[in-house]
Amino acid sequence: MRKGFVKEVLSKIKYDPRENEDDYYIVIEHRGAYGNVKKIPVKLIELGHGYFFIEDTQIPYHRILAVVRKDGKVVWKKSGLGDDVRF
Repeated sequence: MRKGFVKEVLSKIKYDPRENEDDYYIVIEHRGAYGNVKKIPVKLIELGHGYFFIEDTQIPYHRILAVVRKDGKVVWKKSGLGDDVRF
């Protein structure tokens, strides 16, 4: 995947009227959380340049491991993650 593609995926989910951001969450690398990952509903994030925001917390896009629909379908996954990884 090309650099910045995850932001394009998130922009489509947040701003395309055919999508419902309530149907998606992101999985981020979060040291200290169970399994070092954390799931965050897309509706709670704001997109920025190089970072996304959750309230006042700035998190770089490279920490996103996957974008997942609530039905479990992975719509984007960071390259290098195996096919057996489940979110």
